[in-house]
Amino acid sequence: MKNNKAKLLAVAVAMGISAQASAAIELYNQDGTTFSADGHFNAFYVNTDDDTAGDQSRVRMGFLPNWIGFNVSKQIDDLKVGGRSSFWVTINDGTNSVTDTAIDVRQFYGTVDGDFGQVLFGKDFGLYARTNIFSDELLLGTGLPQINSGGVTFGNISVGYPYATPNAQITYRSPVNNGFQVAVGILDPDSGETAGAGEDARFEAEATYTTDFDGGMFKAWLGGASGESNTDGGSVEGLAYGARIAMAGFQFTASGFDQEGISSVLADRTTGSNVDSDGYLVQASYGANGHRVVLSHGETEVNGADAQEMQSIAYFYDVNSSLKLIAEYDQSETGSGNETDQIAIGAALSW
Repeated sequence: MKNNKAKLLAVAVAMGISAQASAAIELYNQDGTTFSADGHFNAFYVNTDDDTAGDQSRVRMGFLPNWIGFNVSKQIDDLKVGGRSSFWVTINDGTNSVTDTAIDVRQFYGTVDGDFGQVLFGKDFGLYARTNIFSDELLLGTGLPQINSGGVTFGNISVGYPYATPNAQITYRSPVNNGFQVAVGILDPDSGETAGAGEDARFEAEATYTTDFDGGMFKAWLGGASGESNTDGGSVEGLAYGARIAMAGFQFTASGFDQEGISSVLADRTTGSNVDSDGYLVQASYGANGHRVVLSHGETEVNGADAQEMQSIAYFYDVNSSLKLIAEYDQSETGSGNETDQIAIGAALSW
């Protein structure tokens, strides 16, 4: 039963982290209409040593699954209408299956852009803790070791931030004004079509500020969530925040969260409204000439119990603009003291 629960959780997390490719391939551009595609592939050799479960070696995906995405836009008078769909694939098939590679549609939304900003409607990543996870410098690596689990590894989910799970939503984003932008959205609740407690929609918001200075940049963000617990019907709320500064090849990122009634693993899930959790993630990196080294430490506490934590060191090498080679070492410890060590060596290809 324990292994089955771990598999289900891993599959749930595999339903959702994204970093869109930096340079999509344009397939069509005519009469104000564009169509492009982007994608990501990765695989790692992973050796994991767990105090309880023992030693294991595998070839598996990292924190991000493999995906292909399609983007469309069309300028019509003063409005630009568009949309995105992305399809995420696990390379690790289920137990005793010849081939059952799961395909997950994480994004399927339309957008309307104008002088007023943007309205997005459909399925996309949540706003709450969104920038916390997209700012993780281990996004293209592995992160939290998960022995005997299917799908992706966990990055810093549950040891630094909850995961901004994709969800049905209607979201408004303001224009960027002097570096400031605000996003507010109404999202489908934890219960979905299930009647009963937690059937009220959730409200989420995030404000970001970005500025460049001579030789560097600074970014800060603050997000929030408010809704209803699907467990006891009580109110739930959360606060997520962070900042990043980069200069002369060095980068430092610190983020955190403090919440009541929201899962410390999947941010769209609720717990009892009296369950408190908080955590933080700090990372430092230096990059030059295609080489980048990252140091990372994260912790999460639930109801004041001993923290689950992880520390990592990772090395990234850019072979070219699309191909990265990655080596990473992670050490995690649960609140009960169980320790897991992991070494991962792999590659990521994006376009």
